[in-house]
Amino acid sequence: METVLDDGKKRMAGAITSLEKEFSKLRTGRATTSLVDGIIVDYYGTPTPINQLASVSVPDSKTITIQPWDKGAFGGVEKAIMASDLGLNPVNDGKIIRIAIPPLTEERRKDLVKIAKKYTEDAKIAIRNVRRDMNDALKKMEKDKDISEDDRKHGETEVQKLTDDYVKASDTSLAEKEKEILAI
Repeated sequence: METVLDDGKKRMAGAITSLEKEFSKLRTGRATTSLVDGIIVDYYGTPTPINQLASVSVPDSKTITIQPWDKGAFGGVEKAIMASDLGLNPVNDGKIIRIAIPPLTEERRKDLVKIAKKYTEDAKIAIRNVRRDMNDALKKMEKDKDISEDDRKHGETEVQKLTDDYVKASDTSLAEKEKEILAI
């Protein structure tokens, strides 16, 4: 029964980690390197993440700089940034690509909050799916006479506590991200 609970804990924690990763890609008013982490560049016919062919840095809170190691990658990096759904315009001076992070409009902030809520709901669904799998595993163990009915009920109570904790953690993450997005 402990293995079922430990496995479930890991999977639920994974859902929260995934949620945090999705949140890091959401654009707030501040520049972060994680904004461009998900952008894939066509580098000599090979899809390559930006951070594998350039150094990405944040010199100030409103600017991201990207310095490709190969001069031939400048065009591909620029195209990939413009093609991404981030709404960013890169400026290439031949040595470095600068991306100015414009302030968010009120409407865009509200859209980002909606996206954050969708990501949170997806994480909650994943957590509930893990709960269902754990409960099914406990029922199977009871059916196979590995545990008693009382143990199964106790296990299901523990599973519900875990689920509640992780759902609460996802709500807390959402509240923090929402506050960050709406901060001007």
